[in-house]
Amino acid sequence: MPEEKIFIIPLGEAKSTTKTRRTRRAAKIVREYLVRHMKSGEIKLDTKLNEKLWERGAKKPPARIRVKAVKDDEGVVTASLVE
Repeated sequence: MPEEKIFIIPLGEAKSTTKTRRTRRAAKIVREYLVRHMKSGEIKLDTKLNEKLWERGAKKPPARIRVKAVKDDEGVVTASLVE
C-alpha cells in the first residue's frame, strides 16, 4: 500500500549559493529533504514540480514549496506539486 505525505519544504538555504545555481540547488534540497523524511534512496520529481522551481529562472527559486510525496511498494518516492 502506498505511503503518502504532504510537506512544506523551506528553500532558503539555496540563497547561500551562487546566483546562477540557486534553482539547481533548490531541486537538490527537495531531494535531500525527501530522502531524509521518506526513508528512501530513489526520488523522482514530477515535471510540474520542476517547472514550479524553475518558473522564475535560475536566480530566483521560491522560498518554500508544498510537495506531496508518494512512496510505492518498491520504495520509489514520487514528488508532485500540491495545488
